[in-house]
Amino acid sequence: MQNMIKGARYLIQGFSLIHQRGVRRFAYLPMFINTLLFSVAIWFGVTNFGAWLDALMPNWLPVWLESILMWLVWPLFFLLLAIIVFFTFSVVANILAAPFNGILAEMVENKLSGSPPAEMPWSQLVKDSPRMIVNELRKLGYLLRWAIPLLLLSWIPGLNLLAPALWLLFTSWTLALDYHDYPMGNHQLDFRQQRDTLRQHRGLALGFGGATMLATMIPILNFLVIPAAVAGATVLYLENLKQA
Repeated sequence: MQNMIKGARYLIQGFSLIHQRGVRRFAYLPMFINTLLFSVAIWFGVTNFGAWLDALMPNWLPVWLESILMWLVWPLFFLLLAIIVFFTFSVVANILAAPFNGILAEMVENKLSGSPPAEMPWSQLVKDSPRMIVNELRKLGYLLRWAIPLLLLSWIPGLNLLAPALWLLFTSWTLALDYHDYPMGNHQLDFRQQRDTLRQHRGLALGFGGATMLATMIPILNFLVIPAAVAGATVLYLENLKQA
């Protein structure tokens, strides 16, 4: 428990780091891109939601019954649309921010070592983008490989009582893996080495991942989570995992 609390504190430290000179420019640009994408997705959903709902209604329904059904079904469809947009945005945002996140982790490490602020290395960004995006897709595959059995477990009577706790642990673990990939990848650790290293420090990893999961559920704060988690994971790695 002490290590889990310690791991959660690194996310808080990450929130303070992304606003510091020498780091903030590398955090704000992908945050702006993600916010723009999220805003466009919301605008598109709200603009077309009424037309989608009208298309689902049978033509033979009387007007009065259609009005009642629209009033009853609208909140449910709006909630479903919000969930779809949220999770789609989270996946897309992480993929698009991946090339920036590797550089952000490097700049946070430079900041902690006392190196002078650097300019945005655009050539490195372009060069690393394909590799980082492929790496994100590989992590997504790892997530699905374990998420599907958990989803099936959620439907088995009796065993589904364990599902909420298992989903909590699984989500915390995958978030820890996701964000530690950037600083550890900068130090040439492959995905298997990253998993092995984090397994040796499960308390820190689960505490960090759990705090990140909670932060993504808080409106407005969730816009800052990706760069803050990258910065926090970098500090956690340097102070606790690099030596191991």
